[in-house]
Amino acid sequence: MIVTETKIRIYYQDTDQMGVVYYGNYARYYEIGRTEMIRDLGFTYKQMEELGIMLPARSLKINYLKSAYYDDLLTVRTIVDTIPKVKFPIKTEIYNEKGELINSGEVVLVFYSANTNKPVAAPKFFIDEMLKYFEAV
Repeated sequence: MIVTETKIRIYYQDTDQMGVVYYGNYARYYEIGRTEMIRDLGFTYKQMEELGIMLPARSLKINYLKSAYYDDLLTVRTIVDTIPKVKFPIKTEIYNEKGELINSGEVVLVFYSANTNKPVAAPKFFIDEMLKYFEAV
């Protein structure tokens, strides 16, 4: 299993008139978490794209449990508990500074070839790096 954590500070631009994080921003927080998780694996989205591998979103599920507010420091926990094939499910949990779970969800990405415009199997180099985490358990 892969679990990474990314800190995100809530800025004024992220909130509505009540100082509460606008609900649409959570998808962006999920993306920040998974971008950093992929970076922790030793890759970047940019490198993947240069190799002709795209990762478009297939689905997004979000559960809003508690509000986040202006100036909060959130912890975005990104979790991969299965080795991807073509679909790449990534779970996300967001915690406030008190350690309370305030949001959870899942994004399913698809490995996609820029050359053929079709879904493809996850690249071997990517799977090999992920296996190091799964074998360490």
